[in-house]
Amino acid sequence: MAKTYSVAVLPARWGSTRFPGKPLHLIAGKPLIQHVWERCKLCKNIDQIIVATDDERIATGVEAFGGEVMMTRDDHPSGTDRIAEVAEQIPEATHIVNVQGDEPLICPELIDELVTAMIEEPDLPMITAANPMAADDPAVDDPNVVKVVIDSYGWALYFSRSRIPFAREKVDDLTFYRHKGIYGFRRDFLLQFVDWPPSMLEQTECLEQLRALENGAGIKVILTDDQSPGIDTPEQAAILDQNLQST
Repeated sequence: MAKTYSVAVLPARWGSTRFPGKPLHLIAGKPLIQHVWERCKLCKNIDQIIVATDDERIATGVEAFGGEVMMTRDDHPSGTDRIAEVAEQIPEATHIVNVQGDEPLICPELIDELVTAMIEEPDLPMITAANPMAADDPAVDDPNVVKVVIDSYGWALYFSRSRIPFAREKVDDLTFYRHKGIYGFRRDFLLQFVDWPPSMLEQTECLEQLRALENGAGIKVILTDDQSPGIDTPEQAAILDQNLQST
């Protein structure tokens, strides 16, 4: 088997509309981004961890806890473009994992599982993860929660902010899948991906992964029971801080 080198990239920006300065917000005494970095440090299949940012405040904060930072341009339209800039500067990398910088409870075993799948299937261009939801879960109709439908072989058919599939008639044991915001890329595919212009479905749903599907690239979906929440608002951060402080 050819030698592989897997890099976890944590994109982090200051200017979140709902939560400015989120990466450095303290949760249980540590910046949010440090919690994510520490989860990645527990992975067995990650060779390097890099926080990608365009903000000196974030860079200083990451360096303070011993993390590695790579400064990127400030005009990237998405986190994927930011990690692609990092990938361009690491030619030895074979696989890149985009770990969202606001997932402080991300499961290290899930990250390792994605990397293992990419190594075992060398032609796999892109991989992500999803967890099942019951049909009566309120998140099914929440446009902030991305849903995915998957074929019989574990490949994504479509991603949407809407309820998919739509049950026109009653279907027993209908399961919905919540897309988790973690992506693994073969490095060469990642660099190809960001060269494609934003696609029609991507712009309609505001979901980058649809660009891959519209260009004929498959996305493998790993199913997981991990339901760790992302942090989108100060209120969510406060709840997690309280929970961690009490444990």
